[in-house]
Amino acid sequence: MPAPAPPSPPPLAIWWRPLSLLLLPLLLLLSPPTTTAAPEPATSGGPSALQTRSTTLNSGAPLNHLLLDRRSGQVYVGGVNALYHLSADLRLLSQGQTGPRLDSPDCLPPIDPKDCTQARQTDNANQILLLQDGEDEPLPEKKAEEGGSNAERRTRWRSLIVCGTVLQGICEKRSLADVGRVLYNTSNPVDTQYVAANDPRVSTVGVLVQPQPQHRSLAPAMLLVGPLATPVGRGSRRITTLRLLAPAPDHSIPTFSHEELGKLVVGFTRKYNNHFVARPPRSHAYSPAVARTPGLQGVSYDEVSFCTDDPSFTSYAPTPISPASLAQRFTTWERLDKARRRRRSCKASQEGRGPTNQEEAYIEYEVSSKCLRLAQSSVTEYPCGGEHTPSPIASAVPLVADPALTRDTQLTAVATATEAGHTIALLGDKAGHLHKVFLQANGTGTLYDSVTVDEKSAINADLLLDSAGQSIYVLTEKKVTRLPVAQCSRHTDCQSCLSVRDPYCGWCVLEGRCSRKQECQRHAQSNHWLWSYHQGQQCVSVQSLVPSSQSREEQTQVSFTVAQLPMLSGDESLACSFGGLPSQSAVVMENRITCQSPKPELLPPSPPGSDHMALRVSLMFGDVTIAHTNLTFYDCRAVGRLNATSPCMACVGSRWPCHWCALDEVCTHERSCPRQPIIYNAGENSSPRGMDSCPCVWALQGSSLVPVGFDKELYLLGKNLDMFEDEEDYVCVVEIEGRSLMLPATLIRGEKQMHTFKCSAQQYQYSVQQLEYSAPVYLLRGTRRIDSAPNIRLQLYNCSVGQSDCSQCRAVAPAYRCVWCGGENSGCVYSDACTDSHEDSCPPPLITKIQPTTGPLEGGIHVTIWGSNLGQRFEDIQHGVTVAGVRCKPLPEGYLISTRIVCELQRSTQIKGPVVITVGDSPPGRSLQSFTYQDPQLVGIEPDKGPVSGGTRLTVKGSHLLTGQRSDLKAFVGQQPCYIVEEVNDTQLVCRTSRANHTSELTVRVLFGKAERTVGNAVFRYLQDPIITDASPAESFYGGGRAITVRGENFDIIQQPMMSMWVEPVGNFLVRRRRHMSPSGPHVAFNSSMIKKQERCVDVMSDRMTCLTPAVPPDWRVVSVWFELDNLQVDFESITGRKFTYYPNPELYALNFHTPDIPYRFKPGAVIAVEGKDLMLAMTRDEVVAWLGDQRCEVKTLDNTHLYCEPPEEQPLSRDTESELPSLHVVMGKLVFDLGPVQYDTDDPSPVPLAAQVGLAASAAVVVLIVLVIILMYRRKSKQALRDYKKVLVQLETLEINVGDQCRKEFTDLMTEMMDLSSDVGGPGIPLLDYRMYAERIFFPGQKGAPLSQNLDLPDSRRQTVEQGLGQLNNLLNNRLFLTRFIHTLEAQQSFSQRDRGYVASLLTMALHDKLEYFTDVMKTLLGDLVQQYVDKNPKLMLRRTETVVEKMLTNWMSICLYSFLKEVAGEPLYMLYRAIKYQVDKGPVDVVTGKAKRTLNDSHLLREDIDYTSMTLTVMVKSGVEVQACPVKVLDIDTITQVKDKILDQLYKGMPYSQRPQADSLDLEWRAGQAGHLTLSDDDVTAIIQGRWKRINTMQHYKVPDLATVALIPRSQSSVVMGINQVYQTGEKTPMLEGEEEEGQRLWHLVKSSEDPEIPKHRKSSMRERERAKAIPEIYLTRLLSMKGTLQKFVDDVFVAILSTKRPPPIAVRFFFDFLDDMAEKHGIDDPETVHIWKTNSLPLRFWVNILKNPQFVFDVQVTDSVDAVLSVIAQTFIDSCTTSEHKVGRDSPVNKLLYAREIPRYKQLVERYYSDIHSSGSGCYQEMNSTLTELSGSFASEMNNLVALHELYKYINKYYDQIIMSLEEDAAGQKMQLAYRLQQVAALVENKVTDL
Repeated sequence: MPAPAPPSPPPLAIWWRPLSLLLLPLLLLLSPPTTTAAPEPATSGGPSALQTRSTTLNSGAPLNHLLLDRRSGQVYVGGVNALYHLSADLRLLSQGQTGPRLDSPDCLPPIDPKDCTQARQTDNANQILLLQDGEDEPLPEKKAEEGGSNAERRTRWRSLIVCGTVLQGICEKRSLADVGRVLYNTSNPVDTQYVAANDPRVSTVGVLVQPQPQHRSLAPAMLLVGPLATPVGRGSRRITTLRLLAPAPDHSIPTFSHEELGKLVVGFTRKYNNHFVARPPRSHAYSPAVARTPGLQGVSYDEVSFCTDDPSFTSYAPTPISPASLAQRFTTWERLDKARRRRRSCKASQEGRGPTNQEEAYIEYEVSSKCLRLAQSSVTEYPCGGEHTPSPIASAVPLVADPALTRDTQLTAVATATEAGHTIALLGDKAGHLHKVFLQANGTGTLYDSVTVDEKSAINADLLLDSAGQSIYVLTEKKVTRLPVAQCSRHTDCQSCLSVRDPYCGWCVLEGRCSRKQECQRHAQSNHWLWSYHQGQQCVSVQSLVPSSQSREEQTQVSFTVAQLPMLSGDESLACSFGGLPSQSAVVMENRITCQSPKPELLPPSPPGSDHMALRVSLMFGDVTIAHTNLTFYDCRAVGRLNATSPCMACVGSRWPCHWCALDEVCTHERSCPRQPIIYNAGENSSPRGMDSCPCVWALQGSSLVPVGFDKELYLLGKNLDMFEDEEDYVCVVEIEGRSLMLPATLIRGEKQMHTFKCSAQQYQYSVQQLEYSAPVYLLRGTRRIDSAPNIRLQLYNCSVGQSDCSQCRAVAPAYRCVWCGGENSGCVYSDACTDSHEDSCPPPLITKIQPTTGPLEGGIHVTIWGSNLGQRFEDIQHGVTVAGVRCKPLPEGYLISTRIVCELQRSTQIKGPVVITVGDSPPGRSLQSFTYQDPQLVGIEPDKGPVSGGTRLTVKGSHLLTGQRSDLKAFVGQQPCYIVEEVNDTQLVCRTSRANHTSELTVRVLFGKAERTVGNAVFRYLQDPIITDASPAESFYGGGRAITVRGENFDIIQQPMMSMWVEPVGNFLVRRRRHMSPSGPHVAFNSSMIKKQERCVDVMSDRMTCLTPAVPPDWRVVSVWFELDNLQVDFESITGRKFTYYPNPELYALNFHTPDIPYRFKPGAVIAVEGKDLMLAMTRDEVVAWLGDQRCEVKTLDNTHLYCEPPEEQPLSRDTESELPSLHVVMGKLVFDLGPVQYDTDDPSPVPLAAQVGLAASAAVVVLIVLVIILMYRRKSKQALRDYKKVLVQLETLEINVGDQCRKEFTDLMTEMMDLSSDVGGPGIPLLDYRMYAERIFFPGQKGAPLSQNLDLPDSRRQTVEQGLGQLNNLLNNRLFLTRFIHTLEAQQSFSQRDRGYVASLLTMALHDKLEYFTDVMKTLLGDLVQQYVDKNPKLMLRRTETVVEKMLTNWMSICLYSFLKEVAGEPLYMLYRAIKYQVDKGPVDVVTGKAKRTLNDSHLLREDIDYTSMTLTVMVKSGVEVQACPVKVLDIDTITQVKDKILDQLYKGMPYSQRPQADSLDLEWRAGQAGHLTLSDDDVTAIIQGRWKRINTMQHYKVPDLATVALIPRSQSSVVMGINQVYQTGEKTPMLEGEEEEGQRLWHLVKSSEDPEIPKHRKSSMRERERAKAIPEIYLTRLLSMKGTLQKFVDDVFVAILSTKRPPPIAVRFFFDFLDDMAEKHGIDDPETVHIWKTNSLPLRFWVNILKNPQFVFDVQVTDSVDAVLSVIAQTFIDSCTTSEHKVGRDSPVNKLLYAREIPRYKQLVERYYSDIHSSGSGCYQEMNSTLTELSGSFASEMNNLVALHELYKYINKYYDQIIMSLEEDAAGQKMQLAYRLQQVAALVENKVTDL
């Protein structure tokens, strides 16, 4: 009989209702706790240092399943339409696409749109993601030979099983290494292969059951799939078993059997949770389920189980769950197994009855199985049932469990782990939180930590721990997260480690760190690992310290007890450490530790002003502090010194055991004194003791008040003075204003040691202007001071100070006896000093001033009255003040005796009157000023609107506004205060509005004290604040005045828009930055040296305004820039996302700067060219204004160094009356440049007579004839080569003239493009490589995995030893003899190749980078040896190639020293040249197959064919945030799709480093043709044109894309088949497809087909090419080259001038090395200047600059295509030719590049010669400067070098040539003395355990 349905669950606060949530705890119980492997000790990269990592996937589509491959640690994620393959640290390794697919839930696959009309593109949600594992079994012999490596065999055996919702839930097998590769799927599945639910809302449960290895050949793997709830379009499913066939190496046979092994088809529907859990060793599978019986209300909750090797489900058995257990609960494997065995035993042997005859088991469904009584042994013989056993068996006894934990938020995931014998549950909830629960032995759970993984995103049920138990992988809807299960290492002390109460953590006592238990080496021993979660766990601590304090003048034994002291082995010991002093051995007796305190002289001094200091006492085990406490060292002598007035009382009253030696006046810790008596500390039991026993003066007899100017005797009372046996004189000392007044004292002895001292009479005076002065008094005995009480002071006073009238005098206290003395010189004096009569009453009040003199009729303001005799106390005038006849109420807080009264004005109808004060019975005092009552009125406001942020200057107009005091006036707009900002006059006041909460219309009111006035019908309108949407440009120069255009809204409501900035001196910025970086210094955000600079904005309209930048001193720094819109401040960076930058002022040179006195000659029709510097750092052409006289000179072109302007046709008038010629003035912001006068050239008629002209003409004709004859004779005698040279030059010149117009047009277009680029150049716009990347590419060109980017890969057990050995090797390298012998020995080996030489040189450069000065000396030594070698041979060949180690060292040395020169000087023109070349090359056709281009300098890369092409503009849609913007990009219609993508990326990411922008291969180009739809364009697809064996690459012309078409770049799908010419390139380089490359037997072509006959041998082909080139140069081709050359000429000149300019000092390294070469030549007697010239050329231009010119990717983060590289090669060759000394002659057979630059090379040669000459003439003496530079470079870049890796790589060469190096060192006498061979043997022994002769 079925179990009854349970009642409805309680509310969610107690119960979790969905079954998947209610029964998730069951999974916790069913999942075997993961036993964590013993972690390795925590290191920087160890387990304890694991960090949280997170990866967002799927671009917004949900993620469904997570799978962990425990063998590799890699992660697989299944989501909607996608699969992801991640590394253990969640880096994406591969991904695959699974959808969308054409599908319908109502149709069976395969889907045919004709048969299934409702089919649509359907998302494919992942339902099952499993890993089919396999053993690394060898393949048969034949297949093994074909199969390859073991790794390949493993990949073939292990694979992913993936099932989705489309195509009725069929499954497929995918590669583990690349999830995008499908190993098997079926195109025509049968019904038994429909596995998963076809509805993503319905979960599918699956578990893969692997047979045991010994049975694998007999039993296949099985896939348990099941139960689903109402799949869409099909009937309900039950648990199903599918057989997985053995995988074949080539996956040629089906993976999933067509045969269904079993299906459970009885009973009502159960909906299963999305987990199967198999119990080790995989004997049974369990799953929670919710069952709904048809026709019955409610549901029942079950746990189902069955044998995993039971395909027919005869072992299937559900167990009901008690409703009372539906809250969060946990149980154990034993309880589940016990319930399963009990029901099977009852059913098999007892017909379902238990011991009490109660039904405990029954046949669940109405099937033919009946209750049988079988033998008891059948349960063990048939644990999974059989055909003869009843099935399916259901339990009638529900499973009961008590709640372990209750949560309000639904839980969605559970994982468990075992740590140190304890169970921890990790629970994920619906809100995206991961909870960590500790499970007690009694079944209860305690939540100890919660982590937010993904806010408001439910955690997926796939919650997986890694194999080591260190991390847990969490899946949410959009991302995968790896979290460490614990972060013990972040707790650095024991207290924080234990307080966190994390069951994973504990304090490892002897290692001094917080770690997991297995990470602590002695965790098994008592008190060695303190568990964090243990209740009441305490750290090892010091319980008692004896003594707790001691004198710093003695050394004693210190002992203390330690709680929970861990036991040590016999040879281990503990030590004590006192502060920073060296530790000392400790004596350990059980838990008591005894140590010797430090010697007194070693103790640190006490802090200033303190009599003690605390020193930390630490119990140490090695370097680890086990426990610590503080020991106090006191200083009795300091106790006495710190209290000069009463040292004895301070000493004996101290908390330290200090005693006072009275006669020696010393405070000591000793209990005896050299001279008695001694006074003991108050804490002692001996006598005398305490402060009462100290000899002291304890009081002043009589009154302490003493008037000045009168003789006065003093009496001091003393005690305990009898202990002084000898008689000495006593002196009273009174200190007045820093002077000590010495008064002889007489001792009057009294009883009981009480004494009185009489100080002689004295008159006292003081100078400060105050009534009283307190003067200390003390007693001296001889020269020593007697202790005195601190309150013994004389109160000197002077009645006349501060008492200016009678009332003030009579107000002084009677004890002072001050009286007002009448007479001529009346005043306040001491009563005994008054010789005239005393005044018994005071004169009437006198009023001198009242303020204010006006007030409102309503009163309410305060009136201040000044005068004299205004009463002696407040009560005298409390009722005696009237203003204009109306009583004014005095205020006590404003009253000053006799001089001031503040009263509150009352309401009045009077208009005017005096102020009257009556004091007692005296006559009243009347003011001379009159007070006026006024009635102020408000009549209007201006303006009537302003922003809600306030700041509007509001003018209120009216009458009598100056009523009351300024402080009584308050203005308001509504309830918001309006702050008065200017002096108020009678008719208007100005106030600044404050911020309002919202827009509104408010009344303006003014308060005059308590009187309020409003402005009639006028209201002030608060409007929306202005909004700034854009501000550009973002740069200015220091001179200021650049116009910044600001766009936005509501600017017209702002009164004073300003552009503001804080600036400060550069020196102050550096100081402030240093303070900010200091850990103890405060963060300084503002200091007084800052200055605010402002400029008011102009041309203000509602939506725009113009702000001029303020001028800034050049040596100041801009801190911040903002726009000040009344009260609203808008930071510039918040508008544009970038900071506002100030650049140095541009410089313009005078037109005739060489001859400034001569006017500049200008020919009308041309343009004026002005040279300058930094012209475009912060300026554009449109902003520059040029004036020639009184007319504009129109600026045509502006670049960084030139300005071109077109003047008027006729010469303008001069603005300067003193000069007739107009001057050229250029205005840039606030900068005005006067560039000198300009004079027009005019064709004036000749004044020479006609006869003279005829004579001159005839004479000239004769001269010309004679010259022609001479020339003809000379030419006939010249050589043929010279004639050819002249002829070629004439031809070249003619061609250049012919192409001049085209060059000018091209140059104009190029300059326009370069102007846009120049705005980015000069700072971050140049993508310079950092030093590390620069050095790597120079030192190790073309080498992947260079040592600079490697780490030392060593096992931990060897690391310390090897690093020690490498350190010794580093010391050896610092020995000059060893290093030179080492290099020479290597070079002597035949197997030491040229590649090895360069590699070793670069390794030495890395290893010695922090000692560049030493490196330079060694290089000079080796170069000296090299010079010696070549002097005997041919010295001109030296340094021509890199054949030795030192030559590569020289290359590296030059690269290091010239890096800053590249950055600051040569980098910008070089980058501009690269960009100009790229722009020009891209403007013309470029064949992607051959790499040839129409626009080039290289004839071998010239596209000679005439290709018809058209330039077109594409509108590229670019998404910027939420907005989509259109960006125009120019391309050619014959560009391939990849070329178009590259040009689009160049435009979109202009100025961005190449490595940071997306690659074209990762994007698709989509043509968006409106209603016609979207088309993805590619280089190769089914529409490609194939003609025979030729296939053409698709172009824009092929797709017929029109001009102005709209396109977009979209991410390329990973699974799409990428064909065509996409290549993989090295960083910064892109190589075209090689000629003759074949693809499936076809040859690709783009613009031209290769004309070479494949039958012709290669050597014949090359000779044919040479013969073709030897022919006459076709003018049409040379015209193209000349056009390109003319366009680029300016940029080539700029680069050459930057490198070879003598206007700035050459780099110090160049001067230094050239001097060295000169010295070498002189030393070896080489006097041939050509030889030295060649040396210098080979060392600098050829070795460094040519390398940089040909490879700009060595300096910049850019891509160098083959077409650009061809142009750079020509320019580099021209640079080489310019540096040679041989004469540059050309003929028709000369290379084209030499012809191109035939006219320029002589000019460049002059540059080189002048460069060399200037360096030589500058003289030597730069060695000291060079050393300083090298030291600076060593410190700047040494951290970029991986020193240990370089040393380790060098050692490999030492190891290879070990014997030869040892022999070389032993043969050298000096090396023997220094034991170099022995030291190298030590290195070998340490680095690789090499057996040596040590």
